[in-house]
Amino acid sequence: MDTVLKPAMNRTRSAALYEEAKHYFPGGVNSPVRAFKSVSGPPLFIKEGNGCRIIDEDDNTYIDFCCSWGPLILGHNNEQVRQLVTSTVAKGTSFGTPTKLGNDLGKLILDNNKYVEKIRFVSSGTEAVMSAI
Repeated sequence: MDTVLKPAMNRTRSAALYEEAKHYFPGGVNSPVRAFKSVSGPPLFIKEGNGCRIIDEDDNTYIDFCCSWGPLILGHNNEQVRQLVTSTVAKGTSFGTPTKLGNDLGKLILDNNKYVEKIRFVSSGTEAVMSAI
């Protein structure tokens, strides 16, 4: 049986972006979860995703088993999700007031969590602590 060796993936663009990111973020990443100290090489800088696949800045394609750590159960760039997000954002992005969509989301969360009586949406950790106190 012949063994075919694949060439190593090109990671030069991700490496350059990682070096740049070190000027902006501690450890060159915007979350300690993304720190690559336990693996060799720079972190992957992803530029796009479709379905279960993601493509990095060096045009390497990967199967995304993380799904953005959970919220992408329908995959990247799901057509129905994209259309609903686009039509909703076209009506405005933030109002600083209550909205019907807020009620809809609150009902969905409470209907599916029997031990939660009420919730509050907040914009920051500070606001969450102020609400809790």
